[in-house]
Amino acid sequence: MKTFLRTPLIIIGLLVIGLASCKKSGVNPKPGGKNLVIAADEVPEITADNAFAIRLFKSVDSTNTGGANLFISPLSVSFALGMTSNGANSATLTAFKKTLNFAGLSQSQINDYYNNLITNLPQLDPNTTLDIANSIWYRQGFSVLPQFLHTDSTDFHAQAQGLDFTSASAPNTINNWVNTNTHGFIPAIIKNIPGDAVMYLVNAMYFKSSWQTKFDPGQTRPAPFYLANSSTVQTDFMNGSVGFNFYNDGNASVFELPYSNNKFSMVIVEPGYNSSLANVIAGLDSAKWQTWITNLKPTSGNISLPKFSFSYGALLNGPLTNMGLGVAFSDNADFSLINPSIRMKISQVVHKAFVETDESGTTAAAATSVGVTAATAPAPIPPINHPFLFAIREMNTGIILFIGTVNNPTLSGD
Repeated sequence: MKTFLRTPLIIIGLLVIGLASCKKSGVNPKPGGKNLVIAADEVPEITADNAFAIRLFKSVDSTNTGGANLFISPLSVSFALGMTSNGANSATLTAFKKTLNFAGLSQSQINDYYNNLITNLPQLDPNTTLDIANSIWYRQGFSVLPQFLHTDSTDFHAQAQGLDFTSASAPNTINNWVNTNTHGFIPAIIKNIPGDAVMYLVNAMYFKSSWQTKFDPGQTRPAPFYLANSSTVQTDFMNGSVGFNFYNDGNASVFELPYSNNKFSMVIVEPGYNSSLANVIAGLDSAKWQTWITNLKPTSGNISLPKFSFSYGALLNGPLTNMGLGVAFSDNADFSLINPSIRMKISQVVHKAFVETDESGTTAAAATSVGVTAATAPAPIPPINHPFLFAIREMNTGIILFIGTVNNPTLSGD
């Protein structure tokens, strides 16, 4: 009878997007760039990924109390879970597909989709720097099935390397890789390596761009921001006459501010006067999101947007379990496609993120760690001075990279 040891596997996904560059008088946008080409059979993956993004956001938001700001990278979590799913089997693999909204797709189709993103997203805009890197670190002496490493190396471009986890320098080795591939935005992702850990999978992404039309810092002024409890805080608002896309459905105003060359954008959703951010989020699903995006129309006018900078952190065990991944956290988890002789289960999924938006653009960073153990606009344009939802997306396919809420722009978070 085969003996099954209970040993942990730690998987980390890390995504960093830094969007800030030259001053208004600096470099003009370069012409050109290209669109992310999605084959007909890959369109469902984009739809599924955005549905996952919104479901994850809502699940995390349901635990976010006390008026704190929220910010996550669903794409970072998706990359990390996508890599992990290649080691899952039977009901555990089914749970990954259900959670990621990829049910009905083959693992090959899913991997091809991630490969397309990793290969082509960085090529979209000559004015935008987008670096994506993946790595797999496994304990020296731990046997990993070659097919698992081959799949993640090929489709996720993952660097696979054995590491002496007992060495005091091992955490720094992984953290230095993270620091390098996030351009210093996240200097460390792990504090120490537990004695029963067998593997870390890391996804890192760095993105730097600027607004299509930058705000003039000389026009930034303090003004009141109205909190959900009707009190106010004073904060700095960027002001400017810029081109943007706009839609109002009667319950919310939707603004889209493009970044360089209209390849990426920030979408801002502010509730109407008779609604609230909580009500808008409660009614949000992928169909509602698509309605907002489809109805956006080009406009221009004086827009007033608060500068904001904050960090956020959350344990995603509960949200992901609620989304259908519960078996992967249980003793019934099956990661036999990593190693058929050792039973493993997810112990925790931790996500941390940071965002800063100013007159030049946006800087954002996110880290996801997964641990597996034993078993047309009205005039004038109103200021965006109430709690709002925002997201960063790729404009051609619409894939959501980041999503969050600003309940109080003066809070800095974690």
